[in-house]
Amino acid sequence: MKIIPFSWILSFFTLVSFSTRLSAQSDAELAKTVEISRTSYGVPHIKAETLEGAAFGLAWCELEDYGERVIVPLLSARGDLAKVYGYEAIEGDFVNQLGYERAVATYYLLDADTRQLMEGFARGVNYYLKKNPDKFPDFEGYTFTGHDVSALTTGVVTPMQGRRFAERLKEQKAQRDSLKLTEAGSNAWAFAPVRTTSGNAILVRNPHLSWTAGYYEAQLHVPGKFNFYGDFRIGGVFAIIGGFSQHLGWCTTNNGPDLDEVYALKADPQKADHFLIDGISVPLERKMVQAEFKNGEALSTETREMLFTPYGPVIHRDEGKIYILKSANDGDYRRSMQYTRMLLSKNLEEWKDAMRMQGIGSSNYTYADADGNIFYVWNAAIPDLPIASGGDSVAVNVDYSHQIWKKPVPFDELPQLLNPKGGYLHNENDPFHFTNLNEVMQPEDFPDYFPKPRLRLRSQLSLELIHNEDKLSLEEVVNRKHSMKMLVADRMKDDLLKALKAGKPKKEMRQIIDHLEAWDNTVRADSRGGVLFAEWFEQYARKMDDRELYETPWSFDKPDTTPIGIADLDVAVAVFKEVVETVKEKYGSWDLAWGDVHRLRHGDLDLPVGGGPGGLGCFRVLWFTNGKDGKRQIRGGDGWQLAVEFSDPPRAYSILAYGQSNNPDSPHHTDQAEMFANNKMKTVVYTEEDIQKDLKKKYHPGE
Repeated sequence: MKIIPFSWILSFFTLVSFSTRLSAQSDAELAKTVEISRTSYGVPHIKAETLEGAAFGLAWCELEDYGERVIVPLLSARGDLAKVYGYEAIEGDFVNQLGYERAVATYYLLDADTRQLMEGFARGVNYYLKKNPDKFPDFEGYTFTGHDVSALTTGVVTPMQGRRFAERLKEQKAQRDSLKLTEAGSNAWAFAPVRTTSGNAILVRNPHLSWTAGYYEAQLHVPGKFNFYGDFRIGGVFAIIGGFSQHLGWCTTNNGPDLDEVYALKADPQKADHFLIDGISVPLERKMVQAEFKNGEALSTETREMLFTPYGPVIHRDEGKIYILKSANDGDYRRSMQYTRMLLSKNLEEWKDAMRMQGIGSSNYTYADADGNIFYVWNAAIPDLPIASGGDSVAVNVDYSHQIWKKPVPFDELPQLLNPKGGYLHNENDPFHFTNLNEVMQPEDFPDYFPKPRLRLRSQLSLELIHNEDKLSLEEVVNRKHSMKMLVADRMKDDLLKALKAGKPKKEMRQIIDHLEAWDNTVRADSRGGVLFAEWFEQYARKMDDRELYETPWSFDKPDTTPIGIADLDVAVAVFKEVVETVKEKYGSWDLAWGDVHRLRHGDLDLPVGGGPGGLGCFRVLWFTNGKDGKRQIRGGDGWQLAVEFSDPPRAYSILAYGQSNNPDSPHHTDQAEMFANNKMKTVVYTEEDIQKDLKKKYHPGE
């Protein structure tokens, strides 16, 4: 007889009670309480009487603009993806079924506000499918619940993820051993009132992800509860990684903390599938997980066996050892609840109380508010390690349970700054130490397993733009955000030119030297010289392999003026001569504007665009891939951007480069692209008055 856990029973009765209360109002009746106002560029402003209604409306709008991309994550979260897409999707289903089981078991522990948002989003999806039965035939008969939405943010760690973890270690090493011009991540700024002409705090959100990442710009307004404008990732309501209310706002930049530890336990030589801990033999827990997959017109099943310990899943067994992965946020169901509380916060202390939940395991958070505060935290549910970490590739041998970490470092002990001297905060994915040059955070003040200091060129250019006493308007902040400088050229071009001149150049090379001398060291679309220099730097770095590239390497004591100079001028000159021929062969000439080669291609548009890889020290980050014609076309980088001033009411600019809809037939698929290429941003419509002035369409879901 299978014993049903008490938590499941309680979760069931709580769900029945909650669903009964919700069912008193039909989906059609709920839809009538939700008002959607579409303004220029298709941005939806969703006003509802309840949190449930706001999420209902968000689901409806996302489905209008992104279709099945909203449904697939929900299907995946409960481990049913292979039933629609076939065997190739089954690996994720095995993992997600366990996450779904955890989401169901913990659903009753979520607060009412969070469950309302979850139930509302699920009901919005169901209502859309009901009203549009012919749009998504693959999902006919599917009905979603709050459990499915909860499972999107309830993660569990399994042996399968452990294997991926081991593979990632190899990949990470390979990446460290190679040149990475394309730095993943984002930029963030916050300015205190002392640094702004208006006397209001300003926040800038500038993420760098693939242009298929699915940022979704929207406003959710429940009078008396919250009025939030920001980016909601497609497929849910609990991935708000940038935005603002009339009270406050925040943005994120990736920080990549080490949240995992691999431990090696001794296998019990006397008992199969047991391990020794604290002198006791403990059995491994064996779970059999079954997933269905589409097999032609039929359904088939496959079963996987997974082994677990009380400390984490078994990821490997070898030579008398049982290797386990102890990972932060394993089984944590509170991520969505933390987002909800952040969303509803009205001041810094309420927002920090939400952050103290530590249900969100990583990301730098940069914050600003209407009270004039600016705040930064290197957020991480990073383990409070009782013994030294094994690092990237070494498992830690343990004999006693007290050697295994049990809790994260408390939120208030994480690196953070509140209202620092100089009135600014910044982060571009480097560690926390130089968030403000006036208040450097010293490495010795933090555990050894926290990240080591680093300040790459993109971060240094950021500081060049804001580490000063300038008072800025919101418009001036936006203008600086669009800086087109390539900082690596400032650090290396003079040395390169001197070395080329010393080689007694012939006519063409003298022309090329003049070409580079005249170049303004930017990646503006009309700037000439950057194509040749960027190609040279990339090939020079590859040729140098693991050797130091710069004559003066980066130094903690001179964090914003090093590295500088060229380490090997002979290699630099030889590579440059090769690159001249390569560029001529690729593009027909070396005398090129940046925008001749670098293009924004979206829908039917093909536009010259400024911006470049972060590894070149560009703050306006764009990643490119080779087009069929050999030119470079955007694949990611700057995409959704926001700059907000906390006046009364807030005043903001934003841009979603790839448009509000991924439907090529939508007028809002390409209508922001040209603005983006011209380094412009649209005025955010936030107040009820401005929404009515800019109104293009108003309706209730289902109309």
